Amino acid sequence: MSFVESLYQEYELIVGLEVHVELRTKSKMFCECPAYHFGVAPNTNVCPVCLGLPGALPVPNRKALEWTMLIADALNCKINTYQQFDRKHYFYPDLPKGYQITQFYFPVGEHGFVKLGDKKFRIRRVHLEEDTGKLIHEGDKSLVDFNRSGVPLVEIVTEPDFRDPADVKEFLKLLHLTVKYLGVSDADLEKGSMRLEPNISVRKKGETKMPSYKVEVKNINSFNFVVKAIEYEFARQAKLLREGKPVAQETRGFDPATGKTLPQRRKEVATDYRYLPDPDIPPVKFSRQEIDQIISKRPELPQERFNRYRKLGIREDAAWFLVYNKELADNFDKLLTKEPGLDFKGLAVFLANTPEKKRSLPFDRLVEEFKASRQKETLDEQTIAKIADEVIEQNPKAVQDYLNGKQNAIQFLLGQFMRRVRKRIDVGPVITYLRKRLDGMREG
Repeated sequence: MSFVESLYQEYELIVGLEVHVELRTKSKMFCECPAYHFGVAPNTNVCPVCLGLPGALPVPNRKALEWTMLIADALNCKINTYQQFDRKHYFYPDLPKGYQITQFYFPVGEHGFVKLGDKKFRIRRVHLEEDTGKLIHEGDKSLVDFNRSGVPLVEIVTEPDFRDPADVKEFLKLLHLTVKYLGVSDADLEKGSMRLEPNISVRKKGETKMPSYKVEVKNINSFNFVVKAIEYEFARQAKLLREGKPVAQETRGFDPATGKTLPQRRKEVATDYRYLPDPDIPPVKFSRQEIDQIISKRPELPQERFNRYRKLGIREDAAWFLVYNKELADNFDKLLTKEPGLDFKGLAVFLANTPEKKRSLPFDRLVEEFKASRQKETLDEQTIAKIADEVIEQNPKAVQDYLNGKQNAIQFLLGQFMRRVRKRIDVGPVITYLRKRLDGMREG
């Protein structure tokens, strides 16, 4: 048993998640500046509001609120009719006002859950806030680009229900796919429009009390990196606990090159931020009827599409393949309506088994190739007779089994016939000939 394996025998992993998703609204959260900031010249999409200049007043973006409700509903959250924006105070160069406008007391949604197989992972809250600026480090100096400052940012916070890094990865993959299905964010991990932050603790196996600390690993941009960060942190923290040393509550970063986490700063608790209702933004109130109308526009979710495919008889692995390839699945659904008589179960398997390089071909071309692969050639009577007679002669046991009343023996003989042909054919005439010859042998 390795050292790490021995730690898993003695200690238990506890993980909660914070996931940040930038919404792709046209304007920012509290002003009319363009929200899109990737590749834009630094500090050009800015105004007094997102720069936090004195006297500038924020006005909430209704579309961002509605889209956040869609996310909350997709995660089975209760959507609050009363929502409030608060000030979260901390001081960092990318935060021009000295506080961040967020939701603490009355978020958009809370008390949700996501199911993965027979496991259920609780969602604590889904709230809306403004993104910060971006620090750019060049040599011995740091620059600040405020184009990202004020972009609508949804934070999804789970309960610390995860015990296995594999479950974390599957949850994040499904969440990423859900956000893309909703069409509210590009959810581009590499660009940072979706950022993953696990909160990791460790306790002795058998203990029920939650640890008094947690370590947050910030701004991870890969599902695999999240798994590596969790595995490293588990080993690091469990080793400290085994040695009788305390684990510091802190924020750490993940270095993909080494697979290690590195300390950044002491991790704050809620009281450190001195949350208070933002006096410049009145509470937002929605009627239950308004909320129902907003979420009625929600598109089909990944799990819903998967369940629909399974009801159609599509194989489980092929169904998930289509779900995770949304554009392909959209074209697949159009074809279901256009050509209902098509063998869509076979098409789903064909698409799932298509090499990745070929998937970039036009969908119509892929369907043509599938149809061509399903075309059956009809052999002439002379060819059928020649091959079938050879099969009968070379497989006396199967012939005797059939003559003794074992009807399934005909399938074995058909299989031997197909091995010789090695192409897709209409087997009806072949079976007819085999039965005729064998029945003739019985009568003779």
